[in-house]
Amino acid sequence: MPARLMTEKTLDLDKHRGMAAQKATDIRRVLAEVENNARELRDRQGVVENQLLSISAASWPEAAAKARYILNLYAAGLPPDDTHHRDLVAAVLADFARLSNEN
Repeated sequence: MPARLMTEKTLDLDKHRGMAAQKATDIRRVLAEVENNARELRDRQGVVENQLLSISAASWPEAAAKARYILNLYAAGLPPDDTHHRDLVAAVLADFARLSNEN
């Protein structure tokens, strides 16, 4: 049997698979991308948090920026129906914004 020559032409293997298999592959690709992005985000978040821990605020605006970060983390973990605590966080963030503009 003679050997076949390779060509530069690529073959789209997805065309030879069923629709369900193509969709399953697409879902796996998207999930892998999301997991990779989440991992990168956690890594960057860890760097930011280490800096926040290791560097003392030199002014009230810097302290407020740290507090804003923590409040946003806290608010992100609140259940959607906890409007009372969400309103408290929003009020404190609004105070920070208002007081920052006064200086």
